[in-house]
Parts: sequence; structure tokens; C-alpha cells
Amino acid sequence: MYLTIEETAIFLSMPEHQVRRYVVEGRIKSVHDGEQYLINQTQFDLHLEQVEEVKRQIDEWRNTPIPEDIDVKDED
Repeated sequence: MYLTIEETAIFLSMPEHQVRRYVVEGRIKSVHDGEQYLINQTQFDLHLEQVEEVKRQIDEWRNTPIPEDIDVKDED
């Protein structure tokens, strides 16, 4: 399925001008049909999956308790 720049901006929750800049720079692959740029939505599937995995890993890391240091001595 192909999206316009406007639809892609909504899909990615990004400003439209940023998506347009990424298309012009070649950071987002697109097809120009003579009137507008069309962007294949499936190219973002892997990216969005990776972002979600990184978020999950960060949450897991934040929730992992810090282990007690074996070398800490009680100095009573």
C-alpha cells in the first residue's frame, strides 16, 4: 500500500515537512508519479518493530534491580 507524504507523516507521527525532507534526501524511499511522492508503507514495518523491541529492552533494563556488590563490607 502506498501513502502520500501527508499520510506518511500521520502514520509516523512526524511533521509533514520532516517527512518531505527525508524523501528529498533519500532517507525514505519513494516513487514520484509526476504529481506527488508515494511511499510504500511496508518499508516502515521492520523499523517500527525494532523501535518497539528497543523500548521493551529499555523498560526491562530500567526495571532490573541493581545487585548488591559482593565486595561491600559492613563496617560496624
